[in-house]
Amino acid sequence: MNMSYKVTTSNASLSPQEIERLARRRAGAKLGWFIHAAVFVCVNALLMTISLANGKPWAFFPLAGWGLGLAIHGAVVWLGSPGSALHERLLQAERARLQTQRDPW
Repeated sequence: MNMSYKVTTSNASLSPQEIERLARRRAGAKLGWFIHAAVFVCVNALLMTISLANGKPWAFFPLAGWGLGLAIHGAVVWLGSPGSALHERLLQAERARLQTQRDPW
């Protein structure tokens, strides 16, 4: 079963295997972001050192581009992934809205 689609039920209805798989997937995504952030800091510190030693601040361009990528990666991992607090609140709001309406569209 693809866990990215199994967000419409509560965690209480998941089997222990499904919970383990989902927990490993979420932990892996968060660990991936931490690695991305660590490499970002190390590489950009080196680029900034080289840039400033040469007297030309060219390193701000890769810093800005990669920083945007890191921010998007973080938003997906921490805010938009299935099971995140934001995702769960949006799901609950949609469920409540659909339950009060006859025509879902």
